[in-house]
Amino acid sequence: MIRHTSLGDTAFKRKRNLKVLINKKEVTFAGNAKLKIYGTLNCSSGKRMKPENRVFFSSETEAIALGYRACGHCMPVAYKNWLIELD
Repeated sequence: MIRHTSLGDTAFKRKRNLKVLINKKEVTFAGNAKLKIYGTLNCSSGKRMKPENRVFFSSETEAIALGYRACGHCMPVAYKNWLIELD
């Protein structure tokens, strides 16, 4: 897991470093550390969150292993499966 704020001390540096990680396929999912939710990189819900809450994962497996659940907005099937597991 990579915290967004650890990617640089300015918004420009964070954006640039994140782009490098995405291009290398080292980052494939994003999440909200406060809410423990992960989703796709292009999720509109994720783009609105505060940078200090934003985290990145190399895989869905990593996010799940760290206790995050799928976003109901961008990953409805995975979210429904998570709901079923709760029952």
